[in-house]
Amino acid sequence: MSTTSQHSRPAAPPGTEDRIDLLLIDDDPGNVRVVEKMLTEAGLDIGMTVADSLEAARRRLTRRVQCVLVDLSTPGIDHLEGLRQVLGMAEHAAVVVLTGLADAHLGVRAVAAGAEDYLVKQEVDGPLLARAIRYAIERKRAERSERRLVEARILGRENARLERGLLPVPLIDDPSMRHVTRYRPGRRRALLGGDFYDTVQTEGGAVHLMIGDVCGHGPDEAALGVQLRMAWRTLVLAGHTGQQLLGILDTVLGHERRSEELFTTLCMVTVAPSRRTARMHLAGHPPPLLFRHDPGGDAGVEVAALPDYAHGPALGLVPGAEWPTTEIDLGESWELMLYTDGLIEGRVGAGPARLGTEGLVDLARSARRRGCTGRALIDELVNEVEALNGDALTDDLAVLLLSHTRSG
Repeated sequence: MSTTSQHSRPAAPPGTEDRIDLLLIDDDPGNVRVVEKMLTEAGLDIGMTVADSLEAARRRLTRRVQCVLVDLSTPGIDHLEGLRQVLGMAEHAAVVVLTGLADAHLGVRAVAAGAEDYLVKQEVDGPLLARAIRYAIERKRAERSERRLVEARILGRENARLERGLLPVPLIDDPSMRHVTRYRPGRRRALLGGDFYDTVQTEGGAVHLMIGDVCGHGPDEAALGVQLRMAWRTLVLAGHTGQQLLGILDTVLGHERRSEELFTTLCMVTVAPSRRTARMHLAGHPPPLLFRHDPGGDAGVEVAALPDYAHGPALGLVPGAEWPTTEIDLGESWELMLYTDGLIEGRVGAGPARLGTEGLVDLARSARRRGCTGRALIDELVNEVEALNGDALTDDLAVLLLSHTRSG
């Protein structure tokens, strides 16, 4: 037998909540009537479903049920084993156990097994039953919230360790060079976005640096960025450079992307062992900034964007594309800053105007005049870009600053 009954009063006493859906497991019609009477007298807004067995309860239990009231003396319920079955089928609902005077010890064991509360039938009245049901529901909610919080913290720590492990460690052993980076994903609470970068010094002394940007901001784009960075490092260490390397990366992107609409911009620079010259390849990416020091020490620091007239398309757009080489004169002491477009696409004021590369050059000149270098320079630029934007930047952002100081 299973029945459904509803009880409500126009004005419930203070402290009662919204309507509660209750499942009562009890085969004794007398007990059912007593429970109905007590809940009515307590003024609890209840929708009660009655089941006379575990099998009937399994059929009647829905996600709307907030509390299961189970009499452990019901035939077919083997005390604690029966309770475990109830707990297994009612993971989302609170469970309150009813026992007789002779079985009061079962109530304590039931709570230890996972029930929210227990009541002795001969000692319970309407207000006590209503209060036990409300408190059991709130305890269940608190338990679920705490469990979700713990799971989120564990998952967050695991993701943080994973994502930090995927950020590269530069391979440089030249003491005259300094390597500084800044990385911030656009996704809220993420540690890894679609931007990626890397720096590798190869046998012979050349230093290769790269920065890229997978279009989009989700976890798929972040995973693709990691794949491309690892492929780039492997290819560089295997001796590939220039257009040949970009062609292989283009092939890798074509195989690994989840959609043919995904593309990647990339800037790649190889600094010669002399540290005075470099070769640059641009694949749809904004040009780096070069901070070149005056050898005589009188003219300060010259700040300019590297020329972008010799560039090719972003990876993943044009089959068989070519990426020409730009030769760069670095000088003796210099800083080279690679960045993704998250740094230059912020707004300037309330209008539609964007900062752009020229605006970034102006900010960099001002920051250098104020004596900012290294990490302080990057932080100053990011802060000023956000101030001009009027809010935090929403796009992924990566900056790589490589500096060389002449010895002596």
